[in-house]
Amino acid sequence: MVLPAADRTLIMGIVNVTPDSFSDGGDFFTPGKAAAHALELIGQGADIIDFGANSTRPGAVIVSAEEELSRLTPVFETLENKDKTLISVDTFYPEVAAFCLDNGAKIINDVSGAFNTETARLCKEKDAALVVTHNPENADSETPYPDGVTADVRSFFLDCIEKAAALEFPLENLILDPGIGFSKSREDDLEILRNMQWLKMRPCPLLCGVSRKRVTAYDGNSPKERDYSTCAANTAAISGGADIIRVHNVQAAKGVRSVADRIYRKGN
Repeated sequence: MVLPAADRTLIMGIVNVTPDSFSDGGDFFTPGKAAAHALELIGQGADIIDFGANSTRPGAVIVSAEEELSRLTPVFETLENKDKTLISVDTFYPEVAAFCLDNGAKIINDVSGAFNTETARLCKEKDAALVVTHNPENADSETPYPDGVTADVRSFFLDCIEKAAALEFPLENLILDPGIGFSKSREDDLEILRNMQWLKMRPCPLLCGVSRKRVTAYDGNSPKERDYSTCAANTAAISGGADIIRVHNVQAAKGVRSVADRIYRKGN
């Protein structure tokens, strides 16, 4: 079991080690800034730190595994108290996952939209968790869902669970992410938030990553101006049983968790 006991919603703080992420690209691109921001988020109450070195925003150019490693390696060398921090790394490259798992990461966050057997085996060997994300195409696409997006996500999750079980991968370490913003229209994103309870498949933890995404936009505001609307979306996610919320603004998420958990988690 990688995650702490599920007596509260966990907060995953985002650290983008990229020059081009949609919200804060370039803000934490140097190793020192990335490590310092991680420590700041931990101080604010993050349970997990999720490092990403490959932007997955619409229109982004995907970098190679070698480039990802060149960005992540100095961050791991700089980050203090790695053994006391629950580190996640956002990657779909098994070789990057292997390096990160060997250097203190306990979660691999794969947004590729596939259950990668090689990465799953690496995580099983290291007793690490694996996030699998519903993403049939990419963030640039809006995939049609004839039976509705919730049914498609459920089907994907069940397929991943079947593949994990075949590998004897511990299901409590298989984290399911419905992939808000990936291959979906804004109405699809809203449908997922309305129907999170139908995507809850115990013992697999359920993750919601909606922070500052297009579904939270209003009045033409920029991503960094969407923290209040992100709070509303995360409240909906928690009400539907999300175990982890992935966010840029940890302080705001801590307030959401405090109240939403008292309303919904204890009630359930």
